[in-house]
Amino acid sequence: MEPRALQSIALAVAEARSVQLVLQRIVEGLAGQPGIALARIWLIAPGDICSTCVMRTECPDQSRCLHLAASAGRSRRDSADDWGRLTGDFRRMPLNERKIGRIGGSGTPLLVAENFATDSAVVRPEWARMEGIVAFAGQPLIFKGETFGVLAVFSRAAIRQDQFEWLRTFADQAAVALANARAFEEVVRLRQQLELERDHLREEVREALALGDIVGESPALHAVLGQVARVAPTNASVLLLGESGTGKELVASAIHDRSSRRHRAFVRVNCASVHADLFESEFFGHIKGAFTGAV
Repeated sequence: MEPRALQSIALAVAEARSVQLVLQRIVEGLAGQPGIALARIWLIAPGDICSTCVMRTECPDQSRCLHLAASAGRSRRDSADDWGRLTGDFRRMPLNERKIGRIGGSGTPLLVAENFATDSAVVRPEWARMEGIVAFAGQPLIFKGETFGVLAVFSRAAIRQDQFEWLRTFADQAAVALANARAFEEVVRLRQQLELERDHLREEVREALALGDIVGESPALHAVLGQVARVAPTNASVLLLGESGTGKELVASAIHDRSSRRHRAFVRVNCASVHADLFESEFFGHIKGAFTGAV
């Protein structure tokens, strides 16, 4: 856990935008350092498996606890042993109990620099001896004065005090990265929610207006709207006839809104404004070079 290596991990973590990716980059980066056997992160969250949790009898407050959120490491005696799994007896840890719980509950770092396997508080000393674990370092994850998790490393080499202090700095950076990732995910969630509400409101408005801005209850109008409903899904060309001001453009717009082309542009052209000499080429096309400027 040298400063340059921790800085490299911190830079990789800062680029991540999802909470899960931030967590994985932290533990995998630490577990890849010389001497580190296992790196884990627990985050404080509401109690969820209290009825089946093996730590239930030790948990003073079952309303919330530490949830194992990320894990990375490798066994030196069993290559098939998956240390990246988030299950097992320590997937939930009571606050203020045992080493991890005391760090999470008090927000105070803890270092066992050496002789970890002989520590009387170690739950599984035989595992530590078989895996050669000699040191432990735990740092609280604190953001804006609030502890929301614990970062812990189990090492096969003694941990110096300066390394422990570097890990404190790294934990602060990790906490900021996690907080930013949470905020980013919340922004994305809220944006998606707003988009869903927008689409829902648009649909409600569309249904309320029935056929765009056409409003009326007369039998004649209902007959016209029935024709619109029949012709709109087809590819047929439609000719609308009527005096000026009777709503031909509204009906054309209603047909377009219910056609397969509704997501494309609806082009309105005032035919009276097109010069007679250009009428044919404007509406039916022309060959390039047929006249000056013809492209």
